[in-house]
Amino acid sequence: MVLMRVRCRRAASLAATVAVLAAAPSISRAQPVPLITPRAGLVITQSVKVRPGVYRLRASAALDSALLTIRGNHITVDLRGVTFIGSPADSAPDARQGTAIRIDGGEQIRVRGLTARGYRVGILARGTRALTLDSNDLSHSWKPRLFSLVEHESLNDWLSYHKNEQDEWLRFGAGIYLSRVTGGALHGNTVRQSMNGVLLTRTDSLDIRDNDLSYNSGLGIGLYRSSWNRIVNNRADYNVRGYSHGFFARGQDSAALLMFEQCTHNVVAYNSMTHSGDGLFLWAGQATMDTGQGGSNDNVFLVNDFSFAPTNGMEATFSRNQFIGNRVEGNTHGLWGGYSYESSVIGNCFVNNRIGIAVEHGQQNTVGANRFVGDTLAIRLWADSIEPGDWGYPKHRDTRSRAWRFVDNRFTRVKEPWRIANTGDIDSVRSVVDDTASQACDPTRLVPTTTWWRMPNIDHAPLRWPVAANALRDRGAIVVDEWGPYDWQSPKLWPLDSTHGVSVRLRVLGLAGRWRVLSRRGVATLSATSGNTGDTIVVTPTELRRGDWELTLEYRGAATVSPRGVRTARNVPQRFRYEQFEPRTTFTQRVFAWSDSTDPVKQPAAFAALLAGTPLTTRTASRMDWFWSRSRDAQIPTRRMAMEATATYDLPPGAYTLRALSDDAVRVWVDDRLVIDQFTLHETMPGYAPLTGGVHRVRAQYVQSEGWTEFRLDVVRGAVRPSSGSAGPH
Repeated sequence: MVLMRVRCRRAASLAATVAVLAAAPSISRAQPVPLITPRAGLVITQSVKVRPGVYRLRASAALDSALLTIRGNHITVDLRGVTFIGSPADSAPDARQGTAIRIDGGEQIRVRGLTARGYRVGILARGTRALTLDSNDLSHSWKPRLFSLVEHESLNDWLSYHKNEQDEWLRFGAGIYLSRVTGGALHGNTVRQSMNGVLLTRTDSLDIRDNDLSYNSGLGIGLYRSSWNRIVNNRADYNVRGYSHGFFARGQDSAALLMFEQCTHNVVAYNSMTHSGDGLFLWAGQATMDTGQGGSNDNVFLVNDFSFAPTNGMEATFSRNQFIGNRVEGNTHGLWGGYSYESSVIGNCFVNNRIGIAVEHGQQNTVGANRFVGDTLAIRLWADSIEPGDWGYPKHRDTRSRAWRFVDNRFTRVKEPWRIANTGDIDSVRSVVDDTASQACDPTRLVPTTTWWRMPNIDHAPLRWPVAANALRDRGAIVVDEWGPYDWQSPKLWPLDSTHGVSVRLRVLGLAGRWRVLSRRGVATLSATSGNTGDTIVVTPTELRRGDWELTLEYRGAATVSPRGVRTARNVPQRFRYEQFEPRTTFTQRVFAWSDSTDPVKQPAAFAALLAGTPLTTRTASRMDWFWSRSRDAQIPTRRMAMEATATYDLPPGAYTLRALSDDAVRVWVDDRLVIDQFTLHETMPGYAPLTGGVHRVRAQYVQSEGWTEFRLDVVRGAVRPSSGSAGPH
C-alpha cells in the first residue's frame, strides 16, 4: 500500500481543508434542530432536519431556481430518509428539469442523505467555502436521447466540454455541479443513470472520496479550471456512449474523468475508471492552445484502473503530468499523450491495448519500469511535418519530438515493441523483450524506488482500489442503448449482430435468473422458449412481418433496479421485450453535385432546376441511412452533394412519427406537404413530423456541403416527444 502526502505550494490550503472537515457541522442529539416539511421555493438559513418521506416536487425549468435554497454560514441540512421526485419514473429522461437544491455562497455548509430523482441538476453550489456533501443519492437525473444505432454512430451524440467560462456545462445537467467552491468534501455520494456525475468549475481544495459515479452517458467526474483537489477511492465506471461491440468504438468524448482548461496540482489515486469513453481525458485548454502558456499541469495519477475504454485509457495532451502505477488494459490506446512534455510514465501495466503509448510531438518525457503485455504495438512516437495552421501553440513553442528517456521497461508477447519516426535524442536502457507467459501484471508492485525515480508522497491512508465485478469484464460488457449505458441491474434483450439480418441473435442480459417467452408477434421461429440469463436466442421473423416484430419474455430471479430506478423484489416476475419496427419500403435516391451557381440556399431556383435534371447516379435502397466520411461509391461527391430520395410507406392503423437526422440540410414532404424544413447548413440535428396509418408518399431533399455525410429517415411507432439529443456543438 502506498502512503501519499500532497505537495502543495499553498501549504495553508491543505491545513485549512483538514480543519474544515474536522469542524464540519453535524446533527447533535444534545442540540436539536428544527424539523421542517419541504416545499418548492423554501429558503433555508439555519441548520434543519427535513421530515423523512417521499415528496413529489416538480422544479422550475430555470436552473437558477430550486426546490430548496440554502443561504448563510454554518448550516447542516439533514435529509436522511428524504426522497424528492421531480418527474415520474416512466417519463423520458430528457424531460427532467430544474434543480433540487441550490447553495448560494456561505461557508461550512453540509448537505447529507438526500435522495433526488428526476431533475436536471441534483445539487448546485456557487461560491461556497468549506462545502460538505455526503451520502446523497442523486441518480436518474436528466440525460439526452442518443441516436447512434447498433450498426453505426450518429454525430449528434458527440459531446463538447471545451467551453465553460459562462457555466455552459449546466446545459448537460449533473448530479452535483459546483462553481467557485473552495475547500470541503464530497464523500459517499451516488450518481448513476444520468448524463454527468460530478462537475466542477473553478473549484479547488476538495476531497472527493468514496463516491459511485458510474453508468452515466457523459462524464463521471468533470473538472474545468479546477485545481488542488484530491480524487481518491471513487468508482467511475461505464461513463460511456458511442460504442457498439463489434461495430464501432468512438467514445464521443464521454469519460470517467475529464480535466479541461488549466486544471493543475490535482491528485487522482486508487479510483476505478473503467469502460468509459476515455478513462482519463485531460486537455490543456484553449488558452494554452492560443498562447502556448500554462496547461493542465502537475497532476498525479496514481494506481488507478483506466481499462477497457473504447478509445483511450488515458488521454493527456499539451501538458506536464505524472502517471504512476496505473492499470491500463484493453483500450484502443493505453496512453494518448500528444504534445506532452516533461511527463513521467512510471510503473504502469499496459495490457492488450492496440497501442500502449502513443505520443506525437512529445518532449523530455520519461517512460520507466512499465510492463507491456500483449499490446499490438507498445510505443509509438512521431512528429508531423506540418502542424495545424490555426493552432497558436506550435507558433509559440518548440514542438519537435525529442529527448525521450526509456528505463527498465519490459515487453511481453508484444507484436511490435517500438515504432518511432521523426524523433531525436532517445535514451533507452535496460529494456527487456520476451515472449514467455508470465504472472499477471500488478501495477502496485511495479513502481520502482531507485536513484532515477522517487515516489511522490500523498498523505492519506488507508487506501484501497474499489473494484466492482463489472469493472473486471472486457469491452463486450459495454452496452449502450438510446438512453446511455446499460448497468446490468435488470433483464434486457440485446442484439449481437446487425438488426438488418434475416435472423437476429438476441442475448439475454442481466442478473442471474430464469426466463421464458410470454408472447411473440411476427416471429416465425425461436431457437429457445425458456432458459437462463446469458442465453442467446435466435429470432427469425415471418416473411410478411420482417421489420415489424416483437418478442416479450418474463424474468424471475434476483432483485432488480430498472434504468429508470424502479425496484422489483427477488423472484417477482417482470416482463422485458425487444421490438423491431422498420416499415418495409424502397427508396429511390438521385444524387447531384451543386456549385455556387446552384447553391441550395442562395440560389433556390437554380437548385430546383438542378434537381429536375439528370442526376450523377441513381440508387435504390431498402432504408434511407447514409453515414460516412467518404462514400464507397465513387459517383457520390465528397462535398457539395445533393440527393433527392422518394419512397412510399404503407402503415397499419395507428399513430407514428417521421424522424429525420441530418447534417448539413434537409427538407421532407409527406403527400406533397412540407413537414420538416431544416434547409440551412447545420450540424447533425433531428427533425420530427407526425404520421397516421395508411399509404404515404415521402420525398426528401438532402444537402451536404463538406465534412461528414449523415442523413437518416426513421418511422417510429407512436407519437414521439421531439428530442434534440445531446446539446451541441458536436
